[in-house]
Amino acid sequence: MHSEAHFNALSRKHAALDEKIHKEESRPAPDSTILHELKKEKLVLKDEMTKLKTQ
Repeated sequence: MHSEAHFNALSRKHAALDEKIHKEESRPAPDSTILHELKKEKLVLKDEMTKLKTQ
């Protein structure tokens, strides 16, 4: 049960990052450094979610 709650929390963070990325990309002059950091953080969360699924 604990891992399911953890997975759900990661999933919410992943979705929030996806929204931040979308907003940044929609700006007239998106900041590539911010986008890079957001995408990197999103990938780390995705990797952790995949790891939880396989356990």
